Amino acid sequence: MTGYGSAERVDAGVLVSAEVRSVNNRFADISIKLPRQFSVYEHDARELIRSYVQRGKVSAFVQVKLDEQMALPLAVNREKTRAISKLLHTVRSEAGIDTPLTLDHILRFSEVFDADNQLLDKTDELWCVVSDVLREALEGMKKMRLQEGEELAGDCTGRIATIEATLEEVQELSRDNLVTVRQRLSEKVTAIAGKDIEYSRDRLEMEIVLMSDKLDITEECIRFASHNKFFTDELRNSQSGSGRKLNFLLQEQLREANTIASKSQNADISQRIVLVKEELEKMREQLQNIE
Repeated sequence: MTGYGSAERVDAGVLVSAEVRSVNNRFADISIKLPRQFSVYEHDARELIRSYVQRGKVSAFVQVKLDEQMALPLAVNREKTRAISKLLHTVRSEAGIDTPLTLDHILRFSEVFDADNQLLDKTDELWCVVSDVLREALEGMKKMRLQEGEELAGDCTGRIATIEATLEEVQELSRDNLVTVRQRLSEKVTAIAGKDIEYSRDRLEMEIVLMSDKLDITEECIRFASHNKFFTDELRNSQSGSGRKLNFLLQEQLREANTIASKSQNADISQRIVLVKEELEKMREQLQNIE
């Protein structure tokens, strides 16, 4: 399922930002980009993401930098500045250059400044902030994924309603089909009885009953309706893991549809089962994205 979440926080002069994206995938594929000093926490970050996601390709980006609104963390290195100034004066004298020494000449040497990066080096203290910001971004992504999930659930619910209406038509056609088959077999029995052929009427009547039982799809329709009910109930389940249960129920629904089509031996019923299977296949594609 697709989702996006972002968050940022300033703590003790350090700006921490996190961005999380997810796209459809049958499995959990997680990629994380952390600042180098936090690479030791990659496993913790991966487990945190995994607690929110069971399916989907997830990309997480975390940045940690000094807050731009703070004073620059730089200090003048007085000893190096004096040494560079003395060195430049010596070069000027030895080279016989009359041009006076200026501040621009000294600033060409980065050694005159000492950078204070101690704030960014406190990884153990900052990780608590980083994990909180990452969790906040994951909550935003989860909210978007839930919204998409509600849309998918609504789509599947509508398709289940279509399937149930079609199954009612199938059951009605099946009842008519049984009557037709019994009449056809009875006519054949009557035709045989009019000829000088030895036969067992009891045996023929038993064969008619057996044939009718083979064509009866009542049991399959009842099981199909039961699967539909469980499917609809599971769509309302907000806990993770529903996607696998729904996939299992969908397989059972397809199994019942195939059985109905093979037992009915009726073109009208077969056509309607084709429509049912089309709806199930569309649902199957959607279920690949549901956790």
